[in-house]
Order: sequence, then C-alpha cells, then structure tokens
Amino acid sequence: MNALTFPILKLLADGKFHSGEDIAQQLKVSRATVWNALQDAGTLGIEIFSVRGRGYKLPQAVTLLDQQAVLSAMGEERAWFKLEVHDYLESTNTYLMKKLSSGQAHTSCVAANLQTNGRGRRGRTWQAGLGASLTFSLLWRFQCGAAALSGLSLAVGVALIRALHHFGITQAQLKWPNDILVDHEKLAGILIELQGDMEGPSTAVIGIGVNLNLSTKIKQQIDQPAIDLASAAPQTINPNELLGVLLNHLADVLRSFEQQGFTSLRDEWTKHHAYHHQQVRMLMPDGREISGVVQDITEDGNLLVETTRGLQKFASGEISLRGVN
Repeated sequence: MNALTFPILKLLADGKFHSGEDIAQQLKVSRATVWNALQDAGTLGIEIFSVRGRGYKLPQAVTLLDQQAVLSAMGEERAWFKLEVHDYLESTNTYLMKKLSSGQAHTSCVAANLQTNGRGRRGRTWQAGLGASLTFSLLWRFQCGAAALSGLSLAVGVALIRALHHFGITQAQLKWPNDILVDHEKLAGILIELQGDMEGPSTAVIGIGVNLNLSTKIKQQIDQPAIDLASAAPQTINPNELLGVLLNHLADVLRSFEQQGFTSLRDEWTKHHAYHHQQVRMLMPDGREISGVVQDITEDGNLLVETTRGLQKFASGEISLRGVN
C-alpha cells in the first residue's frame, strides 16, 4: 500500500470534503501524489467521492482505532495486554500465528482498521471495509494441552455477549459454536486457531470480527443474513471503547475458563443460545443434512440434538447449524 494512503484517510475520516490542495499542503506533498495515494485506496475497496472544486471525501465519517483510546477504555486491565493497532493487515489471525514461533507474548492483541483478507470459519472470507467492522485477534497461552480447550469458542461467545449487554444490546444471542446474532442475523463471529501439544502447553489465537456499519455492497457479499451495530445498538458506539470493553470481558472469561473449563460458563451460554430447544438443520461437511431439536450443551461444549436416530452429539467445527423457519 502507498505509504500516504492511510495518513490521507485519517484526514478524510471526518466525512467532510477536503481539497487535494489542502491535503497536499498538510502532508507536504504534491497534489499528484495525493491522487496516486487515493487510487491505491480504491484498489482496497475503499470508496472515496471526488468532486471537482470540492475535493475528496469518504461516504460517511468513520472513527478509526487509536491505541491510546483503546487502552484508556480498558482502565486498570490495560496492564495485562500488549496492544498493537495497525492501519491495515491482511488478517489479524494470520499475523499473530506467524508471530508464535518468535515467542509472541501472552495476551498480545492485534487490531486493524482495515483487514483486507480476513478469514472466517470453514474457509469463508470475513467481509470488512474501512469503518465497516471491528477486527482483532488475541493471543492467549494456556498451560493445558489443546485437548482441554474444547468449548473455548463458546466461552469467548459469553465474553462477547457480556460486552454487548454493556452497550445495551440485550437482544444479542449466541449461535453454536461461534457466532453472535441479533434477530437471527449475524452480528459477530469468532475464529480460533490452536498451536501446541494435545497434552502440553498450548496457544490460542482468538480472532473476532464485529460488524459496525455495513454498506449495502458489503452486505451483498456476505453469504448469510447480517446486521451491524449501527442498526442494533441503541446509541452510537465508539469502536475504541468497544474494543476496550471486549478485551476486559475476554480477560475475565478466559481466566475463568483456565481454572474451570467451560463448565462454569455453560449455564450462561445456554441462557443466550438462539436455538436452545429449537428445531435446527445440521449441515454436515459431506453434504448430508440432519434435522433435530437442540437439547443441551455438554460440559466440553458439544451440542446435543434429538434426531430421528436418537440423541446425537456434535463437536464444534464439524457442522454448520441453521434454524428452521
């Protein structure tokens, strides 16, 4: 990316017109250099309006992430975290996974204002534009092996629900194993990648994406119904405060998970499950479809579904769950 693209975008973040001449003067470059940098923004899918005689503007104002603003929102918990805020990354999860071999610290968090190749579960792409989503990843080192981390994605879901309730989004619900829904439309998703021995110390990279303000174009690229905080929240939410509150709740939940596993969070998770005791369709990796009624969640986070073949247990990562309209 052109080194001037994000400095210019930060000037345009107020959503107002800025002339090419003014931008060039502030950054001490030529107007042609400004034009070239904005062309680069276009290749990343960032829409910029250009009007002769008025200059350039974004479609709407955006609040960009700022490291100090996030740390301030975290309060005393900020001492626990090693926070990096990047203008752009292909994927925050990929970035942290690559850092594991070099000994990246416990509780490292990486957030990006623009994620250009974010990954979702089962090979999906996380659709995100500038100001459209909050995307970040948290590295958490566990003393237990990867085999003991069953239910981790559900525990993370509890942290997200708590944070959303903090902002008055009490209608948010969980979808097994790793989505947050509002009115049965996806608001947020979780992608966890593990590294380590099955019995020894292990590391989780916990990727989270929350829809902030989705354009019609981005919604059309998403392969399921989606909603954003701009539509669901009772008031405007500053993404810096949102990230700070999310990290605080993640710290609380992950400490509990370390000590007691998913057991201590199971009832809270079940309380907010969108499909508890509901008819669902289980879409299997081989294309088969299994229908049944959700009965419960096991202590290790597996889903119990009553089917025509009796009570069956499903492990997270194996299936895609859909409600029955």
